Amino acid sequence: MIHDIRRGSGRNLLLIHGLGATLRSWDPILAPLAAKRSVIAIDLPGHGQSPAERDSGTFAGLADSVERYIQDQGLGRIDVVGSSLGARIALELARRGTAESVVALDPGGFWEGWERPFFKATISASVGLLKALRPALPSICSTAVGRTALLAQLSARPWALDGAMVSDELRHFATTPTVPSLIRDLADGPGQKGPAADGSGPVVIGWGRHDRLCFPQQAGRACAAFPSARMHWFEHSGHFPMWDEPEEALKVIFETTGG
Repeated sequence: MIHDIRRGSGRNLLLIHGLGATLRSWDPILAPLAAKRSVIAIDLPGHGQSPAERDSGTFAGLADSVERYIQDQGLGRIDVVGSSLGARIALELARRGTAESVVALDPGGFWEGWERPFFKATISASVGLLKALRPALPSICSTAVGRTALLAQLSARPWALDGAMVSDELRHFATTPTVPSLIRDLADGPGQKGPAADGSGPVVIGWGRHDRLCFPQQAGRACAAFPSARMHWFEHSGHFPMWDEPEEALKVIFETTGG
């Protein structure tokens, strides 16, 4: 059973977080989104408060689980916003014709060559480091220096982020049991296929110019796979535009999905 929270009223908008994260990833923009839309934020299976399913250690398994959730909840063709792994799931839902409009923020699945082992090695090392630091994470994340040290690869302005949110997200990243198998599947498995199904609504692929995990050159491959998509660059963002440029992220989401 997928855990979710629902806020606001109006047309539904589904939020899908990234690898090892929780629905708290959306804290910086959740309230403004809910002021104009009926927002549904989920914990992916095996993450947060959602129990793992049989195949939650693979991208395909997670995408299937989210598609079943949409169908079981009677949400129809729903607008979807995803981040990182969640952005790739959003694009997959567009490819399958399950999603209406889609905003995919720095999606994974477009690595080539050396980028695959780089992703695997750096993320695996981060998991090991965070496990070792887990008891001290609240204290470390309470300082701008600590947040900057831990999030240098993921954020262009980590010192400005909320320490409690960062601590909670990093703790889950270190302890989510499906993360190691997902890292292997994402790094060694097939890349993301496209394009979006006929009749799908608008698709926007957003990318941070300072993304040091999914490098900016991967954006061109994403657009090649989804040729009808519009590209949006976040000039002052790392891997998480909703953290580094929340106002710009809100603007892109509302322009794409309405509200």
